[in-house]
Amino acid sequence: MSFDIEQLYALLPAVYRARDAEQGEPLKALLAVVAEQVGVLEEDLAQLYDDQFIETCAEWVVPYIGDLVGTRGLFAWPAASFSNRAQVAHTLAYRRRKGTAAVLEQLARDATGWDANVVEFFQLLATTQYMKHLRPKNLGPVDLRDWRALERVNTPFDRLAHTVDVRRIESRRGKYNIPNVGLFLWRLGGHSLTNAPAYKVDERRYRFNPLGFDIALYNLPVTEEEIEHLATPLNVPMPISRRILDADKDSYYGADNSLALKVNGTEAKPGEVVVCDLSGSNWAGTDDVHHKIDPVLGRILLKDKLDPNPTVRVTFHYGFSAEIGGGEYGRASSFTDNLTPLVKVPNDAATIQAALSALVAGGVVELESNDYFIETPDIHAPAGATIELRAADEERPVVVPTGDVWLKGATDSEVIINGLVLSGGTLHIPAADALGNKNELRLLRLVHCTLLPLASQAIGGGAAEATVAPRIVCDAPDVIIEIERSIVGAIHAVAGATVRIVDSIVDASDETKFACAADKDGTLGAALEVENSTIIGRVYTQMLEASNTIFLARVAAGDPNPAPIKAERLQQGCVRFSYVPPDSRVPRQFHCQPQPGSSPAEQARVRPSFNSLHYGDASYCQLSAGCAIEIRQGADDEAEMGAFHQLYQPQRTANLRARLDEYLRFGLEAGIFYGS
Repeated sequence: MSFDIEQLYALLPAVYRARDAEQGEPLKALLAVVAEQVGVLEEDLAQLYDDQFIETCAEWVVPYIGDLVGTRGLFAWPAASFSNRAQVAHTLAYRRRKGTAAVLEQLARDATGWDANVVEFFQLLATTQYMKHLRPKNLGPVDLRDWRALERVNTPFDRLAHTVDVRRIESRRGKYNIPNVGLFLWRLGGHSLTNAPAYKVDERRYRFNPLGFDIALYNLPVTEEEIEHLATPLNVPMPISRRILDADKDSYYGADNSLALKVNGTEAKPGEVVVCDLSGSNWAGTDDVHHKIDPVLGRILLKDKLDPNPTVRVTFHYGFSAEIGGGEYGRASSFTDNLTPLVKVPNDAATIQAALSALVAGGVVELESNDYFIETPDIHAPAGATIELRAADEERPVVVPTGDVWLKGATDSEVIINGLVLSGGTLHIPAADALGNKNELRLLRLVHCTLLPLASQAIGGGAAEATVAPRIVCDAPDVIIEIERSIVGAIHAVAGATVRIVDSIVDASDETKFACAADKDGTLGAALEVENSTIIGRVYTQMLEASNTIFLARVAAGDPNPAPIKAERLQQGCVRFSYVPPDSRVPRQFHCQPQPGSSPAEQARVRPSFNSLHYGDASYCQLSAGCAIEIRQGADDEAEMGAFHQLYQPQRTANLRARLDEYLRFGLEAGIFYGS
């Protein structure tokens, strides 16, 4: 039952309503308060009913329901992206099948939230054949004609026979022994990009990545419907190899599969597509019948005899660790509430600039597709107003500016940019406009955005960047720049401004360049507040406040500025649970790495190591397995430092390890490995 104040008020006798109207409707106001509280009570009662079921209960109720079925050792962390709900829901199913590989695999998925695969290594031991128990798949010699088996060598799906390895599996050193079971976890997810424009190299050569860089294509994981089913390569997010795609095209290619190609509005059929190695700088060829695709590099070579300037659109999946930087994931919760009007591009207005011009007193401009938007908008927020320029939910448009995007505003104004990818250019906040009027913009907020940390490629007839430009330049003091769950290039902001960075990556493209300063020469810049972020490049700031952050910086030979990280005000601010390069000049440190007074060897040991520092790689800014434990578990809550802190990766693994003993068969040992 829901209470509407007008309906409730209408139940009163007309004489009371008339008297109430004469006195300014105080009775109606009282009834409105009563109706609001009754609504709150009604909602609470409905939630109490939902809390009786694991599928619908609030998150805080999960451990209590877990106690009812004997699920112990449940841990949860604030803002974590994984839940214990599935563990509790499947507890009885686990116990019915205790000791089987299928249960261990399901447990690994439920406890970590990652895709998983279980391997019983004792089944992969090379063995002498016994006539009463033949094991033809466990022969020592390798069949070099079995290309499928060779394609999976040194992956979790390696099924070749191995000699025994007596090292302990729990330390992740040994694998192939009789008591050993391996649990492989995929930390990288497959993220979709649907019906996006392919990057044009020339009339026949294209790239899947709209930004123009090579990219490895990943498969779309197929959900396992039964607990008894063990994962195959189709069930986990893995890069697609050329040979596998060629042999299993029906499993990977198509609009509802991992990748698809559409030329001039028509989807290319599997028979029209062949898989090729298109590596090298000149990947041209001749074929009148087939389009060629290279899934390893994400390249396309169209067939001959097509109309000039064809329209090429692609659907594919790419690998990445987390939902940051924009993408086809849900971002509706980050939208500004109750901000009107809403102008959609291109339905309501043809261009971004036309939509911005229609916002007289603030509002929202929403880009509705994954297309290129080739223009350089000039954003001016009216006094006291907020302008939000955003991608529609589950869309990833690419804005292609041909110069600086100017951001200006009147008194107490705000600009919010949400979910956009900028292929190049600079977001520039000038001190004054062309007429000399002071720029009084109060806030620039970037959420789920990517401001390319590399030199941009030529798109839509524009020119490629020769060098990497700073992606944010602020010449106006008193401006607050907030960056949340984004990937951006270098930030140049003058002293007097404030930069706040949360759950993000700031990449100057080189550890010796300035990621945060007033200019490229290292003039002390805006006050910096950083939390759960990775900053690649040097930082020179007036004041520094940091927590759970990795500052990856070093001084180039011959540089006159000796400090990788430098803050002017050493009596203000604090750096907590972060990695700060040696010889930095920062405020007081608390539980930071390396420890004061540590030897050069110790400093080298704890220096963060990453699987990749190249934007576009699936493992970009992911800490390597060999990274020091002081970094991998060095945050204030024992999660990892850096931009992926909120993934709580050590806690996920600990959750799984704590549950294994209950479901392992007696005498078996388990090791946890990372498939990605």
